[in-house]
Amino acid sequence: MRNAAANPFRGNGGLNKLNNRLFTWLVWFVGIASVLFIFGLLFLILEDGLPKLTWDFLFGLPSEIDEGGGIGPTLLNSFYILILSLLISIPLGMAAGIYLAEFAPDNKLISFARVCVEALASVPSIIFGLFGIALFVEMFQIGLTILGGAVSLAFLNLPVLTRVTEESLRAVPKELKHASFALGATHLQTIMRVLIPAALTGIVTGICLVAGRAFGESAVIILTAGVTTSGEMWDFSLFSPGATLAVHLWYVQSEAIVPDAQEIAQKAAAVLVFIVLLINLLFRIPLWLKSRKMRG
Repeated sequence: MRNAAANPFRGNGGLNKLNNRLFTWLVWFVGIASVLFIFGLLFLILEDGLPKLTWDFLFGLPSEIDEGGGIGPTLLNSFYILILSLLISIPLGMAAGIYLAEFAPDNKLISFARVCVEALASVPSIIFGLFGIALFVEMFQIGLTILGGAVSLAFLNLPVLTRVTEESLRAVPKELKHASFALGATHLQTIMRVLIPAALTGIVTGICLVAGRAFGESAVIILTAGVTTSGEMWDFSLFSPGATLAVHLWYVQSEAIVPDAQEIAQKAAAVLVFIVLLINLLFRIPLWLKSRKMRG
């Protein structure tokens, strides 16, 4: 009796086994259904657009009236703005995360700062777009430009990268850090050679998430970079209009009067989804190679 009272999991063994099986089946069903739904959604998007893609569409200029326009400048702007935003947000986000994880004192001010960062990470993107308008259009008077869109996207990604970096560093076992100090390494050497490599998987996952989000972002770009391009394929001016592929997709579906708008939208959506998947794959390849070397 005492053993049964001390260990409540021993009682009702048959019922516990039944509940365990039901829960296991439920988890399997929900997991498989979720995966099938995701693959089905991807298949529907890619099936309508990928077979219709041509080089003329990928590198051609958009058309306002005639059918057969391409997405060349908007596709270039998508990569251009993405790269610029990551060049700004990754160093700043990692630096802020390292400070919060390794140097920040444990007081109310830092706790409040963490709450603010978490709140900013969940703020709708249109708020950052409005901030970009106030900063670049009204204050600096530079208009709707690639520069404004890239910096606004960097602000959007910064809180997420900060939190991901901090949590990834905190997840590293303390024994690694103490062993580094015991071997005579400085704090900077420990961070650069021990903590960051050990937390690299989590950090890269965060970068993948913000890169995919930035590539498919439309609200921030519409408000800060506009819905048009300069009309040239290889325009790298920071002060040119910066409509991206996601913005072009929205514009074709809602505002454009071209007769083949539906087909353009299908092909643009397929390109957008394919590139987001490719970005995640490219970021993952170095991690897979590193894990294989460690196992070998």
